[in-house]
Amino acid sequence: MILLGSTGSIGQNALAIAQRYDLNVEVLVAGTRIDILNAQIAQFHPKQVVIANASDIHKVNHPHVRAGSAAIIDTIEHSGSSLVVNAMVGFAGLAPTMAAINAGKKVALANKESLVVGGAFVNTSRIVPIDSEHFGLWYLQNGRAIRRMIITASGGAFRDWPLEAMVNATLADTQKHPNWSMGQKITIDSATMMNKLFELLEARWLFGEGEYDALIERKSLVHALVDFVDGSMTAHLAHANMQLPIAYALRGRVDEPLLPAMDLVAMGALEFAPIDVARYPLWELKEDVLRHPHKGVVLNAANEAAIKRFIAGEIGFMDMANKVKIAYERFDARPRSIDEVYAWHEEVYQTVLTL
Repeated sequence: MILLGSTGSIGQNALAIAQRYDLNVEVLVAGTRIDILNAQIAQFHPKQVVIANASDIHKVNHPHVRAGSAAIIDTIEHSGSSLVVNAMVGFAGLAPTMAAINAGKKVALANKESLVVGGAFVNTSRIVPIDSEHFGLWYLQNGRAIRRMIITASGGAFRDWPLEAMVNATLADTQKHPNWSMGQKITIDSATMMNKLFELLEARWLFGEGEYDALIERKSLVHALVDFVDGSMTAHLAHANMQLPIAYALRGRVDEPLLPAMDLVAMGALEFAPIDVARYPLWELKEDVLRHPHKGVVLNAANEAAIKRFIAGEIGFMDMANKVKIAYERFDARPRSIDEVYAWHEEVYQTVLTL
């Protein structure tokens, strides 16, 4: 396999599955966490390594190291591997996804933005999702008519904060996720609920037109539910561990215990709650963006720019949602090609930087 984003949490879980099942790792692609990368190189002996910055090449313990986005694309196009695991963060993950598909490779996809912004141009028959929510939806489908698909949310760092206090939330506050530790951007997206808007859009592109929704489930044990036309509902429950969807993506099936069995008595009560627009203002956009999924490029570009400004201290936490909503109303993006996706992304991104 080619593993993009090897030093992140999903990348590290993918390598744990590779080790468990003795899978060959041909290429490692990482950012700036060189110490972790060097440990991975020593263990998995990839043929090639690609990193973010050329200035870090001398720090990497490997004879074949390149740097930059062009090197990632070139490596994908000329690699013998038939599988690309894309665990990159942000809009930068789109080009590798397209390159892999155009090269006839399968993509085990954790990069949300690939489908959020480019879903209309991505051949989803080459995609295997490794987000736990989409894996859960896939796992539950059984050929019966479906009325609605539902994913769950933890609620993020501010699910229990007084609403009036959220105006003064800091960057450090956003990183205090109640259930687990993730990267900086995805933890911010969890706090704003943008990550669930993205995941609903992903589901729309993966599974087709239909009704999609999300609910808060505080324990993060229920990952997806399918509401069937006949009135019955099925839920996917599992301990929160990315290795399960990754193992299915990499191997096609799992015939041994990978996670501890669910103990219903120890689990106790499960509680579901709606996503409150007062706490998560971005949720106002849910119905419209599902009706107009091509506007995912606006949603993503505005979000990336707003997060950049929040991290820089230029705007407050609640200002991010306001900037995104202004951009969403201002730009009626209808890209007709992947090139136009890039053009719209740049225009929206630059606009939100100065809003």
